[in-house]
Amino acid sequence: MPGRTFRSPADFNTQLADWLPIANSRVVRRIGGRPIDLVSVDTAAMLSLPPVPALTAAYSQIRLPRDYYVRVHGNDYSVDPWAIGHLVEVAADLRQVSVTREGRVLAEHERRWSRGLTVTDPLHVKSAARLREQFQQPMPAAAGEDRLMRDLGDYDRAFGVEFPCTASCNDDWVQ
Repeated sequence: MPGRTFRSPADFNTQLADWLPIANSRVVRRIGGRPIDLVSVDTAAMLSLPPVPALTAAYSQIRLPRDYYVRVHGNDYSVDPWAIGHLVEVAADLRQVSVTREGRVLAEHERRWSRGLTVTDPLHVKSAARLREQFQQPMPAAAGEDRLMRDLGDYDRAFGVEFPCTASCNDDWVQ
């Protein structure tokens, strides 16, 4: 298929359907005939299909990185950023890329057939902005809440650290 370009699997199938009648009517020396005449011989030799359909999707499980994108077949697809740092399941078939976590759908994108593309859902960008804003503005402490402060000497005693007092030590500094 050198020199041909395809926009999608459907475009590939259309071009293939146009080309197959021409190719199958040619005599092929290696098989000793025209493929169109030998299809019935091949069909008779085939076994029946198994009762369970074959899996045609690619499945993987990854930890969602901080940029909230997953890479599938050379393209990056956005995912709902609330799952950053969690394991997510990625499934890619011929038409769709989907990302789930514990049964919840985090992303569904139409599969892209080019490479090096970044596919972003605007809802994921809004969710990331909201999460970023919440992170940058932590919840203030409630009024009247006791703020516990640990004496740093507790750590010295816990780790067995002793500071020898020199002549420059004064009694009100050392407690």
